[in-house]
Amino acid sequence: MYHKAKYLPAGDCGVVVELGNAITPQINGRVRGFLLVLEDAKLEGIVSVNTTYRSLLIQYDPLRLPYGKLVETLRGLESRLYTTQLPPARVLEVPTLYGGEFGPDLDFVAEHAGMSTDEVVRIHHSTEYLVYMLGFTPGFSYLGGMDTAIETPRLKTPRGKIPGGSVGIAGKQTGIYSIDSPGGWQLIGRTPILLYNPDGEPPIPHQTGDYIRFVPISREEYDSIAQAVRQGTYEYRLLPRKEALVNE
Repeated sequence: MYHKAKYLPAGDCGVVVELGNAITPQINGRVRGFLLVLEDAKLEGIVSVNTTYRSLLIQYDPLRLPYGKLVETLRGLESRLYTTQLPPARVLEVPTLYGGEFGPDLDFVAEHAGMSTDEVVRIHHSTEYLVYMLGFTPGFSYLGGMDTAIETPRLKTPRGKIPGGSVGIAGKQTGIYSIDSPGGWQLIGRTPILLYNPDGEPPIPHQTGDYIRFVPISREEYDSIAQAVRQGTYEYRLLPRKEALVNE
């Protein structure tokens, strides 16, 4: 069922558009649909638009586009969500070396779940994870769809530095650290590919609405891919998804 959006002021030059109150592919699809509608409308005075799980933050210039006029215009654009088609979803394959020095918390995740490390790895890489939003650091994806069987609490004490490419679990979420940064997720593996490269075109290979598929690799494969990445010859596998997410 479609629910009308809520329009909330955010300071003196921002509006939050809430399109639901839950984390679901359908609500997130409407968020991305609204973004497409805004991009097509090309409103004068819009400075930037950031999307989240269930809302958009629209920054605007109040001298060019007053708050009341903006909200009135947004309410008019909202009706287009019924007919807006999202682009076909893509799947980014992320080669991942699980366990060992690159996944120091894999044993703990397995112990917490009451299963073997092989079973944790099998469950983790058997899902295609929807990229709900990007944030925290450039290229960091907030992913949905992890099996609750391997749900694991965060570390009690965060690490001061986690290498970029590290794959982790925190509660019901899994994700990839796109750059070196502090963090408290349970690390189960690492990918040799770059999820953020300021010199790349584009700098971030994936976007909201795409999916992530983790692909287990050996140490030999890891080293080979890492060398290709350093040489600039690695080709990302970003493939069409068989069943695209629709805007419901």
